[in-house]
Amino acid sequence: MAVGNDTQRSYSIIPCFIFVELVIMAGTVLLAYYFECTDTFQVHIQGFFCQDGDLMKPYPGTEEDSFITPLVLYCVLAATPTAIIFIGEISMYFIKSTRESLIAQEKTILTGECCYLNPLLRRIVRFIGVFAFGLFATDIFVNAGQVVTGHLTPYFLTVCKPNYTSTDCRAHHQFINNGNICTGDLDVIEKARRSFPSKHAALSIYSALYATMYITSTIKTKSSRLAKPVLCLGTLCTAFLTGLNRVSEYRNHCSDVIAGFILGTAVALFLNHSASMTEVT
Repeated sequence: MAVGNDTQRSYSIIPCFIFVELVIMAGTVLLAYYFECTDTFQVHIQGFFCQDGDLMKPYPGTEEDSFITPLVLYCVLAATPTAIIFIGEISMYFIKSTRESLIAQEKTILTGECCYLNPLLRRIVRFIGVFAFGLFATDIFVNAGQVVTGHLTPYFLTVCKPNYTSTDCRAHHQFINNGNICTGDLDVIEKARRSFPSKHAALSIYSALYATMYITSTIKTKSSRLAKPVLCLGTLCTAFLTGLNRVSEYRNHCSDVIAGFILGTAVALFLNHSASMTEVT
């Protein structure tokens, strides 16, 4: 049943879709929580050579000692696209010609007797919601890859501190499958087994690419031809430098960073094609 020209009334279908989306989002957040904050998923114990030079880099310290700490990374990842979406949508809405186009494309939805979703609110919620879903999904894929592969960091042997006088380590080309040969701190060793793919690289390129695709696909302006390219290239460059920082600090191998870039790019492109940037009427 229609009310006016720009409003669509739905007593059952729209609330149902919203409920399903909330359930999916909650499940994604819960799974990411189990990966990040619990030991539900055990890391695969990968073998190594006691004299492997690629695993003997100096220990760079905890993640909090990194140039790009996890707190700074996550704050920037969440805040940058969110701020760009808020500013972009509000700016376009208050431009008369753009507002009329948005109203024509984004019908005002009436979900029952009380809940109205105007075009501005609907677009902001959709873009930020899809971004948040993709961010948690990327985190899940990264953690799953790290748990399954158990790929060793460049400083693994430094924190592992294997017993080089044991029979297993005496032979130069002896491959060690025994995880008990390590004598270092167990918590640090476990973190040193989670290198592939690079989480920093995957999350940073996902966030940067999502923001870039939003700017290029959604914000239509001819007032400044350099503003959009500079903003897009700036975000992508920041993500690229984040990956390079992981390599320079010996926290990840080059292959880990490249895999993280590929994973984050794939998630961003998929969401751009299937959910976020397409116009929904």
